[in-house]
Amino acid sequence: MPVERTTGGTSLIDVLDRVLDKGIVIDAWVRVSLVGIDLITVEARIVVASIDTYIKYSEAVSQVAPVSRPAAIEARTQEELLAENASLRAQLAATTSAASAANRARVRARRKVRAA
Repeated sequence: MPVERTTGGTSLIDVLDRVLDKGIVIDAWVRVSLVGIDLITVEARIVVASIDTYIKYSEAVSQVAPVSRPAAIEARTQEELLAENASLRAQLAATTSAASAANRARVRARRKVRAA
């Protein structure tokens, strides 16, 4: 008696076609903290869809806020975020310029040692 296969099974191509046709969104937010200090925070939004599907539903995807996002992030105003961003950029610029100056001084000291 020969083995018969049922036609009801799905192949990888069928699953991929369905995912690209309908799309899938994975939204995750993870925080690892120790004694109230955040060690790692990971926020990810993964959208897998065909270009046509993504363009069709892009407004809905971009306007949906993640359910697991903490209220503290949502409560901050645009002005507060811009002020924090400017402060961080200033700190980064100061650190970068100090590191560059130290590196230049190191190079000059090496050249003096080699010349002597």
